[in-house]
Amino acid sequence: MNKFEQAQAAYATFLDDISSLTLATCSADGIPNASYAPFVTDDDRHFYIYISGLSTHTQNLAATGKASIMAIEDEAKTAQLFARARLTFECTARELERETPHWEAIADRFADRFGKIIDVFRPLADFRIVQLVPSSGRFVIGFGAAYDVSGDRLDRLIQVTGEGKGHGG
Repeated sequence: MNKFEQAQAAYATFLDDISSLTLATCSADGIPNASYAPFVTDDDRHFYIYISGLSTHTQNLAATGKASIMAIEDEAKTAQLFARARLTFECTARELERETPHWEAIADRFADRFGKIIDVFRPLADFRIVQLVPSSGRFVIGFGAAYDVSGDRLDRLIQVTGEGKGHGG
C-alpha cells in the first residue's frame, strides 16, 4: 500500500474512536468562541451535535449559521505532539426541528452512542440538535502529510504540497 492509499485508509476510519468535536464559532459581532461537543454522523457525512440553547456556541451558530469543527488524535496516543493527526471541516449549521422524523432518528443515534444521558436531554426544550454540513476539509496525519478533503461525499483526498498545490490519487 502506497502512502496515499495509507492516508485514504486512515481517513476512512479516523472518526471511529473519536466521540467529540472541537467547535469554533463566532458571534454576529465577530467574537470567537472555542468549545466542544459530542457528535454523531449520518450516512451523508453530516455531523450532529446535541447542545444547550444557553451555550455561547449555540447562540453563535444561530446567529451566523457557520462553524469550523476539528476531531483530533488523543495526546496520549500520538507519537509526536507537534504532528497530531486531525481532521477539520468548514460547515454550515442549522437547527433540526424538534420531534420530526429526522430529529427523532438523530436523537436515537445519540442515545445509541452515548446512553441514558440522552433520555434526560430529550424532553428538555433547551437542548437542540444542530446539523453541521461540511463544505470542505483538511486531514493532517503528520509532518508533510496534509490532505484537502473534497468530493460530493467528502471522500476524496488531495495532498497539499509546499507550493500550495495538491495532487490526489
